Amino acid sequence: MFVTGRLPALIALGVIPVIVLSGLDSWWVAGGWLVLCLVTAGADAAAAADPRRVRVQRELPRRALLHSRVEQTLRLRAVGGRRVRGLLRDAWQPTAGAPAQRIPVQLEPDESISVAVPLRPRRRGELVSQFVVLRSNGPLGLAGRQARLPARGALRVLPPFTARRHLPSRLARLRELDGSTSVLIRGPGTEFDSLRPYVRGDDVRSIDWRATARAGTTMLRTWRPERDRHVVVVIDTGRTSAARVGDGVRLDAEIEATLLLAALAAQAGDHVHVIMFDRLVRARVSGVDGEALLPALVDAMAPVEPSLIDTDWDGAFAQLRALAVRPSLLVLLTAQDEPDAARGFLGSLPGVTAGTQVLVGTVTDTALAERARARGTVGEVYRAAAAEQTLADAARVAAAVRRAGADVVADAPDELPPRIADRYLQLKAAGRL
Repeated sequence: MFVTGRLPALIALGVIPVIVLSGLDSWWVAGGWLVLCLVTAGADAAAAADPRRVRVQRELPRRALLHSRVEQTLRLRAVGGRRVRGLLRDAWQPTAGAPAQRIPVQLEPDESISVAVPLRPRRRGELVSQFVVLRSNGPLGLAGRQARLPARGALRVLPPFTARRHLPSRLARLRELDGSTSVLIRGPGTEFDSLRPYVRGDDVRSIDWRATARAGTTMLRTWRPERDRHVVVVIDTGRTSAARVGDGVRLDAEIEATLLLAALAAQAGDHVHVIMFDRLVRARVSGVDGEALLPALVDAMAPVEPSLIDTDWDGAFAQLRALAVRPSLLVLLTAQDEPDAARGFLGSLPGVTAGTQVLVGTVTDTALAERARARGTVGEVYRAAAAEQTLADAARVAAAVRRAGADVVADAPDELPPRIADRYLQLKAAGRL
């Protein structure tokens, strides 16, 4: 049972007879009026239609992008012989972006209606609604009956892949490397493509002297990057990935970097493997190529959330060896910016750098540099000292990573994905991948 705003208004009207009849015992008048109002409200609720006799079916897409509008439909059917007039509320968590206000519903006997309840999810992951709440008003509108009706719905909110805007320019550079345009890479590559006339500025080491003798002019060999290389991305889902940087957490930026690199590598003909790990495998995508790669990645990574535990890097690299492939490029997306916390990572890193290009990507907080320059007040001086200490610790860890044989790319959340993609193209162009 529930009461509406009409009941307090009706009770307040009892003040008038109390004032008029103040010569009598006003407490008895007020008490009688209150009892009368409550009895009327109870009778009104008893006269309301039973909301449990309404059947609910939910129509909802299984997946949707973050911040996109999701069209959801609730189909209500009254199985009783009475009209249902009331309000409907869907039981999504706040991050689903369901309407805050209740939806008016009016069902005639044995009638079916459709109610649109749009969603706009504000958080990546798995969203679930187990039921809807239906209120049936009484004839007087003072009170009514309320019931929770089972209607399970699940929505997997996928990462938005905002780094997609960097893909066309990187694909154009990839086509240049691959020989699909008139501009081909100079110097030693990995796979012979064709011959073309020498142009001033070309690497003389690529001159084909036999072809030059036959053609009567200087001919140059062009090369195309090799294909079928294995690119392995290991995403750290431990406690450092839960730190907020910018408008999101580090893990969100790492997912964006993975999607951009995977889309680029798939177009280059390479095989992409992704592992999300802290102490357990949270997601794994391997053996998927072509157009099916990106859908498989976003579907696997969408429900993964950071775990507030330290990552077991020995276990992570054991999972890497379990892939039974020799990676040409290993990308480790993590945040190792504290010397003490990075000891386990630095101790395990030399075991994977031998014979493999290793790239360590880290999402940094650009606000640290701004805080380090602010010296206006005493509080800003202390914050600047803390920021400088943090930056110095991160630089020490980055230097240790380079000594272990890996490359380091650290940048803001929006800049890290294109920088990792550019590093991949540089390795392709240099014939190292």
